[in-house]
Amino acid sequence: MLSAAELSVGLRLDDATVADVREALWTDRSLVKTFGPRGTIHLLPTRDLPMWTGALSVIPAAAAGLAPDLRLTPDQTDYVVAAVAAALDGAELTIDELSDAVVEATGPWAGDPVMPAFGGMWPRWRQALATAAHRGALCFGPNRGRKATYTSPSRWLPGFRPAEGSGAVVEVLRRYLHAYGPATPGHFARWMGTTPRWATDLFRSRADELEPVELAGAEAWLPVGDADAPSHAPSGVRLLPYFDAYTVGCQPRGLLFEGPVGERALSRTGQAGNFPVLLVDGSVRGVWHQRRTGHRVDITVEPFAGLASARRRALSAEVDEIGRFLGLEPKLTIGTVTVGGHA
Repeated sequence: MLSAAELSVGLRLDDATVADVREALWTDRSLVKTFGPRGTIHLLPTRDLPMWTGALSVIPAAAAGLAPDLRLTPDQTDYVVAAVAAALDGAELTIDELSDAVVEATGPWAGDPVMPAFGGMWPRWRQALATAAHRGALCFGPNRGRKATYTSPSRWLPGFRPAEGSGAVVEVLRRYLHAYGPATPGHFARWMGTTPRWATDLFRSRADELEPVELAGAEAWLPVGDADAPSHAPSGVRLLPYFDAYTVGCQPRGLLFEGPVGERALSRTGQAGNFPVLLVDGSVRGVWHQRRTGHRVDITVEPFAGLASARRRALSAEVDEIGRFLGLEPKLTIGTVTVGGHA
């Protein structure tokens, strides 16, 4: 959800507007829209794209969901990625245009409609769409009307090449533990969309660079020298949009979504990000929803417990900040959010 990603970026910057984020993405190209961890769409700093593609291209994916006879073989995946790279060299193509180019370059098998998706069937080659991005062959271009386009990352970063894989993986692990740690190999595997066994082997291979600590009664890890606790407890009121990195990256979930909070603010499978959340002092204390109409944004916040007057003032200020970022007149309603989670 690009609108949610824009808000995630903007709320972390002083005095930014949605126009600033869009300019960074489509004009300055200091941000790039592409497939990141777990094969999901991210906004990433363009300067970090070599690191991300280097790491994601060598990290094994978790088990595929399709039956074996429907999956791409390794050779077919290579053919598709090469066809995608050739088709997008200097071009911006919609998914239908890219599909035609890939099928023409590889053969009719690539167009077989075998992937269930949104009530229809996608062609076989689209299993490799995120893989093409991870290997540095693809990123998103600007929309053409209401249609997304794809293009070559070299248009964002001239001379672009993925970084060497093993070094890039180590750098991603270091940054992950600094941002989200303490964490276990299982946490890292879930965040990256890889296998727990692979993540465990990675942690073991870097044992001299990691420091064990206790997290919720279990052993977890941080980079050596990064284990000092913050001097102040988290404080403040924040409204985080769908799929914000703070909620998606948090592990174990019970520390952020305490007790019955998870029943309301997590998906049935325990996935975070499906609901925009109200944070109070760093923990989830409610959900919220926004509706944009003309020049106004109506924001409904459902706290799971009463808010003292100081918290309500802070919440009003947060709503005003969202309105300023969007360039819309904000209106706050404290009440029940009736909109379900995002799929």
